[in-house]
Amino acid sequence: MTVHLASTDSASTVILRTVPELRGLTARWRAAGERIALVPTMGALHEGHMSLVSKARETSHRVVVSIFVNPTQFAPSEDFEKYPRNFDADLEKISAAGADAVFAPSPEVVYPSGFSTLITAGGPAKAGLEDMYRPDHFDGVATVVAKLHIMAAPDLAVYGEKDFQQLAVIRQINRDLDLPVEVLGAATVRAGDGLALSSRNAYLTPEERTVAPALYKTLCHCRDAILASGDPAARMASGIDQLVQLGFKPDYLELRDAETLGKPRLGDGRPARLLVAARLGATRLIDNIAVIAP
Repeated sequence: MTVHLASTDSASTVILRTVPELRGLTARWRAAGERIALVPTMGALHEGHMSLVSKARETSHRVVVSIFVNPTQFAPSEDFEKYPRNFDADLEKISAAGADAVFAPSPEVVYPSGFSTLITAGGPAKAGLEDMYRPDHFDGVATVVAKLHIMAAPDLAVYGEKDFQQLAVIRQINRDLDLPVEVLGAATVRAGDGLALSSRNAYLTPEERTVAPALYKTLCHCRDAILASGDPAARMASGIDQLVQLGFKPDYLELRDAETLGKPRLGDGRPARLLVAARLGATRLIDNIAVIAP
């Protein structure tokens, strides 16, 4: 097996391009009794991704970061071709964060000639949130995540809470397919003005970037009003109006049960989540916050 070493000022990171390379390395770690964490990403890494690596390092002996822009989760009208890609910069950040290896396969490795199996995601994948606007998205997510969990066979995998519906979908497929991988959620990392860090923030114009933090502020106002009055429908309608006035084109602003993503049962202590998606210019932003703590 051939592996490739990429050196930076801070560390050396093993770059793996094929499944046999990945499995060979993780098998050696496992034979040595080491706990392995996987951090799946699509690259264009920022501080939010690095927080996932840090969480993985806290819980495991070894950390693998995957970089793969997954074509099956993009609709033909979406931004697969222009999605930000900068492998050298990503590798430098990963190495500085202390990850042990990067798995960076080509589409042909993940979906070889003749590939014909796609997971159909249900449950939280059909919650009437992102799935209403990206109907095939979570089938692609479920398929690639299942493949990555099987390829790497980690003890745990770390995902960000910013994509909260995605996190719920991943937990569901992991349970349904009996994948022996612990799924950890990591808190959303925000810029100083509250905007959730996202690779797609790079699409914002300077003017839009000054408006974008209002998405988080609106969530916070809605949360506080819901907790004060117990009338979520009215508060969310007001939040939608506020976003429209600020120049957003909202897709949804919804209060949901944090575990099932179904309608929440307020007053019984169950955790709830407030989720939003809205366009600002050409950029679609998503965010969420807890409303009732577990």
